[in-house]
Amino acid sequence: MTNQKIKIYTISLGCPKNRVDTEKMLGTFGSSMIPVPTPEESDLVLINTCGFIGPATEESIDSILETSEIIKEISPKPILAVAGCLVSRYGALSEQIPEVDLWLSTHDLDKWPDMAAKALTKEFVAEQTRAISTAPAYAYLKISEGCSHSCRFCTIPSIRGPQVSRELTGLVEEAKYILDQGVPEIIIVGQDSTAYGSDLSDQTTNLRNLIEKLLPLDGLEWLRLMYLYPAGLTDEMLTFLANAGRPLLPYFDIPVQHAHSEILSSMGRPFARDPRRVIDRVRKHIPHAVLRTSIIVGYPGETEEHFNILMDFVKETRFQHLGVFSYQPEEGTPAGEMEQLPAELREERRLRLMELQSVISREILEEKIGETIDVLIEEPNEEWDGLFNGRVWFQAPEVDGITYISAPEDSIELRPGMIVEAEVDNVTDYDLVTLIK
Repeated sequence: MTNQKIKIYTISLGCPKNRVDTEKMLGTFGSSMIPVPTPEESDLVLINTCGFIGPATEESIDSILETSEIIKEISPKPILAVAGCLVSRYGALSEQIPEVDLWLSTHDLDKWPDMAAKALTKEFVAEQTRAISTAPAYAYLKISEGCSHSCRFCTIPSIRGPQVSRELTGLVEEAKYILDQGVPEIIIVGQDSTAYGSDLSDQTTNLRNLIEKLLPLDGLEWLRLMYLYPAGLTDEMLTFLANAGRPLLPYFDIPVQHAHSEILSSMGRPFARDPRRVIDRVRKHIPHAVLRTSIIVGYPGETEEHFNILMDFVKETRFQHLGVFSYQPEEGTPAGEMEQLPAELREERRLRLMELQSVISREILEEKIGETIDVLIEEPNEEWDGLFNGRVWFQAPEVDGITYISAPEDSIELRPGMIVEAEVDNVTDYDLVTLIK
């Protein structure tokens, strides 16, 4: 088979799991693929979309329309392929957006490269690798597809289907490949990472087993877990995590979504009791743990009393990182059929909660001033020569704050992917400013 070169321009929207899908498709093209920085240079434009909530759907459609306007002026015109959750949720929107040449559903993930090559009328030699787009600082390891929970506000099960865990050996091999590229941090992602393996016939395969396989791998400096559902953080699991040691980070991303049992029950959350229990359990086993969570405000039926209890919960718990979202009613979900709160009220509650969190975050970060801490260098700062953007261990990429780092001219040369010691000199509400002495 002739290995023809394919120039590809990509836009990947939505969550890290989407990004992994994009990277795997591009990796399948292997040496046939030439990434290009603009649509004008491409044979194929790939837009991997998000369709989780209304604003994400709008962003995806806007991106498709804007890109189609650009490429219609190009000759010869590149193939425009639209992939991902938008397609899985709404199907091929050929009548509404006829400019798109190829629609790729997440249900056909393994077929994406072949379908694209066919549209291009080009042949290539398939390779089972990934074109890691987050290198050199970190990469995501997606351990499962879909979700088997029945949260009444969520579209993921209808878009992505029930949970399908990936085989353990394949994940370990993929992790080795990531580390072979010189990437120091691996971030485990899944819709519910604590449920990993529960759908597999081999009941010895679970998140603990996976972590045990990953920790000894050469080159792994930081291992971070995301999307840990409360029900999966049992005393037994937390005892294991507490004793695992580095490179596993004591970072806990636990999406509680709310604090009031009535709202949690109405949401259909798999853990609808008082979320303080799981927070207390984590802190009992790992007192120095850093906690991140996500919360939805303005859910149907949320009263001012419900919201005030939520505010008190955030004030008492003092999460280091907090993502707050105003509820978005989604077609096809039970919650979308309920009586909705006014959009203005939902947004007002979101802003109130974020104002509270900004104070908490700054207070926590101010305690770090004067401390010497490891910083993972990500990239040069675009505005200041000699300044780099990076992260410390309690900052996950894309969702938490960042760490600015600089060094004297006669000091070490900073490069992306390095981990260096620096002293915390100053803070903002969410970011650190560090110096190498």
